[in-house]
Amino acid sequence: MSNKQNKADNLRVKAEVSIARDAINLVNPQPGEELLHKLLHELQVHQVELQMQNEALRQAQIAMEESRDRYVDLYDFAPIGYFTLSREGMISELNLTAGDLLGEVRSKLIKRRFAQFIVAEDRDRWYQHFASVLQHEQRQRCDLTFQLADGSRFHAQLHSQKTGHSSDSSAPDKASSPQNADSVRIALIEQPGKE
Repeated sequence: MSNKQNKADNLRVKAEVSIARDAINLVNPQPGEELLHKLLHELQVHQVELQMQNEALRQAQIAMEESRDRYVDLYDFAPIGYFTLSREGMISELNLTAGDLLGEVRSKLIKRRFAQFIVAEDRDRWYQHFASVLQHEQRQRCDLTFQLADGSRFHAQLHSQKTGHSSDSSAPDKASSPQNADSVRIALIEQPGKE
């Protein structure tokens, strides 16, 4: 017997126990009343099962929201900068630390080209690194110097990896859907004292 069937059976037993307390017993049933009584009983059991499932779903949703909130806190307040770049090199996501490193409010960095923050003399290295990351599955590292709008610079180490690649590229709807398009995740670690 499958695990799914066991859960359904257990749920039914719990529902039966729950409604047994309020069961109605027929005395001298008329023709057809027994069938109606059985149907009513089945509806009551099904209603209780649905209520139990609904409560379990509600509890799972609460747990999922708590888990998501913990993840957001860990992501946003991590001591290193995290970026997600589109395949075109545009910033699509970043954490608060990444915004602080680039000296901008996070919302103003979305849809901006990542390369614009890299000093001109390091841009070729950046483009080679980015192209290599898009072509390979393993994590890659690169050291670059960044320049902010105020002219200040800082040196950082990037740990980059391609994500979102569909492992089943023969499935046309998966390969072409935007959420499965290749993107690059970057962990940017400032290297103090190098600039």
